[in-house]
Amino acid sequence: MPQIDQMSEIWSSQLFWLLITFGFVFFVIGKGMVPKVLDTVGMRDQQIADDLAAAQASRDAADAAEEAWRQRENANREAAQALVSESKAKAQASTEARLAEVQAGIDAQLAEAEQRIAASRAEAAAEIESVAAEAAQDIAARLAGVKVTKTAAKSAVKEAMRHA
Repeated sequence: MPQIDQMSEIWSSQLFWLLITFGFVFFVIGKGMVPKVLDTVGMRDQQIADDLAAAQASRDAADAAEEAWRQRENANREAAQALVSESKAKAQASTEARLAEVQAGIDAQLAEAEQRIAASRAEAAAEIESVAAEAAQDIAARLAGVKVTKTAAKSAVKEAMRHA
């Protein structure tokens, strides 16, 4: 075979070009491009790690802010409840005071009305006695033909009303 026979004549030139090509590839790609790519990958990894750390710090800060907000919200809610309770107590005390005042007025009106009723009752009883005494005088005069004095008729009516 002629290719094998040529081998001994061209192997040194092929070896030379092989070394030149590998040298070129080694220095251009291995020493020039690969370190830049590795630096870029390293910077990218470092940037991702920094971003993750910043995100975790932001998450922690947000959680702390949320917890502080919840505590403030709970404190505000408790303060509002206390204010509502205090207002209810004040309103109830005011209402009770007003009711007591109104009840006192009603009691006074009731006592006054009872006095008026008692006075009216006494007046009516006196009037009834007077009318009954006159009726007793008329009845005695008509039925028995006896003239009864006004005082005797009144005392008889009073005696009859005491027993009734």
